[in-house]
Amino acid sequence: MTVDDTNSDDGAEPSSGPSVHSTPHHEVDHTAEPTDDPLAIRLEALILGADRRYTPFQAARTAGVSMDLASRFWRAMGFADIGQAKALTEADVLALRRLAGLVEAGLLSEPMAIQVARSTGQTTARLADWQIDSFLEGLTEPPEPGMTRTEVTYPLIELLLPELQEFLVYVWRRQLAAATGRVVQATDDDEMVDRRLAVGFADLVGFTRLTRRLEEEELGELVEAFETTSADLVAAHGGRLIKTLGDEVLFAADDAGTAGEIALRLVEVMAQDSTMPALRVGIAFGTVTTRMGDVFGTTVNLASRLTSIAPKDAVLVDGAFAEELIRHGDAPASEAEEAAAAAERARLAEKEGHRPDEQPASSAYRFGLQPMWQRPVRGLGVVEPWLLARRGKPSS
Repeated sequence: MTVDDTNSDDGAEPSSGPSVHSTPHHEVDHTAEPTDDPLAIRLEALILGADRRYTPFQAARTAGVSMDLASRFWRAMGFADIGQAKALTEADVLALRRLAGLVEAGLLSEPMAIQVARSTGQTTARLADWQIDSFLEGLTEPPEPGMTRTEVTYPLIELLLPELQEFLVYVWRRQLAAATGRVVQATDDDEMVDRRLAVGFADLVGFTRLTRRLEEEELGELVEAFETTSADLVAAHGGRLIKTLGDEVLFAADDAGTAGEIALRLVEVMAQDSTMPALRVGIAFGTVTTRMGDVFGTTVNLASRLTSIAPKDAVLVDGAFAEELIRHGDAPASEAEEAAAAAERARLAEKEGHRPDEQPASSAYRFGLQPMWQRPVRGLGVVEPWLLARRGKPSS
């Protein structure tokens, strides 16, 4: 709910009208007047915990915040324009006071406070849409003939709201603790923002053709299965799911070994599902800039390019990633030397009288690397990709 910020905050009640303040980063292209529907108003009061009391101007003045700053906060949070309708509550005033207070205390700069508002708004907007579209929509189906969804929605939200709120705070605290731990373990201040990470893309092959062949519901189920399986595997093996893009997921890990395990497990698990298309994965290792939960930079671009040229059901990595695996003892520097060493171990075991099934494992390495032909990659010059394979059994 952004507002008409052409008005001053000198105490005069402003006139309503369209906002002319530019919003280059998160522009709202519509105006949503508050609804007069009685049930919608009751649901809003239930969810917000308070009744409508203030116009945007009154809320800003009560919070002791300029209209300009209040408008930028509301825009950053993704709220639609409401002109000067009386639609805000005490919670809106308190939120403005808190954000402005962080700036006044010097804990956050004004641009950082705007970023906090934007990242929180974008993340929770997606969560709220998902909960309504996929969760509440199904639960509010009338349980008995003659009942309307309207009659079911209010008591259901009344029961669910406190539980969902507590769960959201719990998950957020857990994620915040994990993110904070990663930051404090950085070796220097620069690594807190620009860090060396392994970044990978996993892409469903032939997805565009599937969109023409499958019904919408089937396509939705396939995408949901892919995203759910990917998220579970990435989390279980110690990586972080950065975002999902329908037929593609972006993940990151602090070390190459973790990223390699995730990539191979994704290929292996998806291959077991006959309904799932082939998968290809590209991974690069290097400096990555992190902003608002996303990752940027040449390393990310390279991982994306490697994915586009990777064979079906295979993992392609860059030279820096291969070097990291070798440096940490996860892959041999030379496949020929490792093959010779494995043959020598087998010969010595046989000489000592061990049966083949009693012989030690042929390799202590987790992964194998096969160099591929050098090739030009648009925007990144010539790269030498490596095909990543597994040695031995996958980790559980």
